Amino acid sequence: MPLRASDLLTLTREGLYCPLGRFHVDPTWPVPRALITHGHADHARSGHGSVLATPETLRIMSVRYGEDFCTTRQEARLGEAIRVGDVTVRFAPAGHVLGSAQIAIEAEGVRVVVSGDYKRARDPTCLPFEPVPCDVFITEATFGLPVFRMPDTGEEVAKLLASVALFPERAHIVGAYALGKAQRVMALLREAGYDRPIYLHGAMEKLTELYKREGLALGETPKVVAAERGQLHGAIVLCPPSAIQDLWSRKFPDPVTSFASGWMRVRARARQKGVELPLVISDHSDWPDLCRTIRETGAEEVWVTHGQEDALVHWCGLQGIRAKPLHLIGYGDDDTEAPPEPAETAA
Repeated sequence: MPLRASDLLTLTREGLYCPLGRFHVDPTWPVPRALITHGHADHARSGHGSVLATPETLRIMSVRYGEDFCTTRQEARLGEAIRVGDVTVRFAPAGHVLGSAQIAIEAEGVRVVVSGDYKRARDPTCLPFEPVPCDVFITEATFGLPVFRMPDTGEEVAKLLASVALFPERAHIVGAYALGKAQRVMALLREAGYDRPIYLHGAMEKLTELYKREGLALGETPKVVAAERGQLHGAIVLCPPSAIQDLWSRKFPDPVTSFASGWMRVRARARQKGVELPLVISDHSDWPDLCRTIRETGAEEVWVTHGQEDALVHWCGLQGIRAKPLHLIGYGDDDTEAPPEPAETAA
């Protein structure tokens, strides 16, 4: 009997499971063996027995969770065929954050690709997405609605720099996820010619230093010193989204609140979060890129994971592509919210 895609991957409480390889992909609970697409906390959790991931993702997990985040680990080089149980797996660039990868699982001529989170827009901090031909494509759909068509990131960065020039007496507090988005914003600012220090909330310091060790030119990025916040006129300060409205941000001189996220495409979201300067910068594919990617894989069947599943499933049906939603639970925003810094808690 020919092998089916459902023989390669099935759903369990922990998430996607490969019976022939005896491993999970991005499990939401600790498991004996996990293959991890990227380092965001909703995909990369600690406590697994064995972890297979790209070298960069393993280093990110070490920074976030400590060196003992799993019992054993194995590096997956991009494009390398790795035998796991009765299947062959290959990792391919996903373009989401540093080290992010799609995972292709193959046996008896049948190939299923798990996209993880991915984007097609240019990002100077990670390798670009590479379409992988497959029989079944398992795609995210974070922004899987036709309304989500992301603008050019250069234009969004130009908005930030124009505001800094217009209000040189005010600090600009930019909310961004600590892994990936923050470093991408820094790199884009440097490409745009901004050469002043970019100040960081303490929650972003370790991951930014990791990016620098990986060869990213992010320039001078000092940690914000509590006693000096009132002096940072005209500065750009990056912090976790939760800190935008926190006491921590109110100590800066007349702060302009900003948030770098694809969700800023929805004006109501910006108003709800009290964001004065929304920056539509997404690390996920928008609607046109999701549709383009599905076509480029040549997949005859598409499984849609977290996000706006129904709209993308409907679109696939109109294209003659079989599709179904997976309704996976446990995946959401790109990163966890950072706790207040110790000095603020004491205050």
